[in-house]
Amino acid sequence: MPYSDHQLEDDLVASERKWVFTGAVMLSSIAGFVNVSLLEFFTVPVSHMSGAISRISMDIGTGNMSDLNVILSIVAGFLSGAILSGMIIGGRQLKPGRRYGVVIIMEGLILMLSTILLVSGNFWGVALTALACGLQNAMASSYYGLVIRTTHVTGIVTDIGMMLGQWIRYDDLKPWKIALLILILLGFLIGGIAGNLLFGWMGMSALLFPSVVCLISGSIYYAWRQQKKPQSQ
Repeated sequence: MPYSDHQLEDDLVASERKWVFTGAVMLSSIAGFVNVSLLEFFTVPVSHMSGAISRISMDIGTGNMSDLNVILSIVAGFLSGAILSGMIIGGRQLKPGRRYGVVIIMEGLILMLSTILLVSGNFWGVALTALACGLQNAMASSYYGLVIRTTHVTGIVTDIGMMLGQWIRYDDLKPWKIALLILILLGFLIGGIAGNLLFGWMGMSALLFPSVVCLISGSIYYAWRQQKKPQSQ
């Protein structure tokens, strides 16, 4: 008996689930860590742009041009990172074999450079950290109907609520989808807790931790990709 489209999708998702779940949770944890560290340092989030855009509105209203220039550099950094990610990966659909390892290694190097700048009091490190977050956030935008964003959780919380509402009304819910979203949310939360604790102990040097995690995990994925030698990107 032929498999239905839903059965084929479920079988494919099951085969990919381990690496997708692991990667998504790792990346959301890194984003939570980085965002809390920069909030401690600069009181402006760098892993999403809602707070930065609101800060721009405030700076324009109060005429605070010096702060405005810094916030604009954050937005420009995040946008530049997303552009660079799109150029390297070249696809919106999350798919094994694409150049995610290269992007994650680049993120680690950028975070390392931003740490050096921030420790020395150079505020360009803030813009570089936003660039790293934009690079990460644009790695993939969809996965079998899910919108995947690993540097902020507004959409994650919205989608969890929407799925639960649809489940209550229609009794139709794919457990793996809501499990993935919940794990991404928890990853961001736990990463933020770790960022707060390590920032209190190490200051901005704490950013070296997610930098090293990115370099190691990106290198592992890159080596795996080279071994598999995928035919399509």
